[in-house]
Amino acid sequence: MFRALKDIFDSFASQGDEQSPAQLEHSLQLASAVLLVEVMRADSSMDPAERKTVVLALRNRFALSEAELEQLVVLAQIEAKTIYDYQRFTGLLNDHFSQDRKIDLVESMWKVAYADRELDAHEHHMISKIAGLLHVTHGQYIGAKMRAKAAAQI
Repeated sequence: MFRALKDIFDSFASQGDEQSPAQLEHSLQLASAVLLVEVMRADSSMDPAERKTVVLALRNRFALSEAELEQLVVLAQIEAKTIYDYQRFTGLLNDHFSQDRKIDLVESMWKVAYADRELDAHEHHMISKIAGLLHVTHGQYIGAKMRAKAAAQI
């Protein structure tokens, strides 16, 4: 398990260098996971429903086994503790994700925020900030929020 975590971390750390397709995919997975985990960490408590929603979002986005999903979330949580800005994550996603994939990620962030049935102001601010860094327009951002809210039946 720790070897796989190290491999994912190393692939993200070497993103400035020439990456293999597998390393790039690992970097994209980690960048997505860190942003989702940041929403989970934004409010005062990490609800199990939020973590479950993070795992579900990653499962729907990437072809990973359950063990790989768990490892990715653990690594994202470790990485999120030392994060000082979102540029290296959002920059990578801007370079390699289509606009639709970025909107889908923002919608997933809203789903994480709504998973505990309460929208915290810190979650709202974080998603707004990340959506801006991903160049998601205000209309796309609001659409993603409304779809996530409807899915949560709030």
